[in-house]
Amino acid sequence: MNRGFGGSEVFDSFNYAHLTVLQYLPKHIVMYAGGNDINAGKTPQRVLADFKAFVARVHTALPECRISYISNAPNPKRWALIEQMRECSRLIEEFTQTDKRLQFINVYPHMLGPDGLPKPDIFLKDQLHMNEKGYAIWKEVVGPLLK
Repeated sequence: MNRGFGGSEVFDSFNYAHLTVLQYLPKHIVMYAGGNDINAGKTPQRVLADFKAFVARVHTALPECRISYISNAPNPKRWALIEQMRECSRLIEEFTQTDKRLQFINVYPHMLGPDGLPKPDIFLKDQLHMNEKGYAIWKEVVGPLLK
């Protein structure tokens, strides 16, 4: 069940958890968020704090719920923010290692070409959102980890 909404930040997931997540009693949540936060000027540490708050809220209501966090994706439009994106992903990955109900899924290296830059053919013209080829990469990486 897709409960994502465009332009959202991690705090929105916390703030609206009762509407978008908790009422459905999920056993597993897959979250992709953080890029909009960094783009809006939040620090990686703030994104981590918001993610921790979301995790606490979910686990208070649903103690057995698994949460998988997909790393920030390197996209050409936000390449100037790549160091903050990497740090954000690093902090969240480190946090996910503290709880067996949490999982970090790193799509980042799979989206880069041999030159270390984002593969140009996996994004739409806006250079922010992925096309079918980009989502095929995610399906390959993310799919097996959700079983």
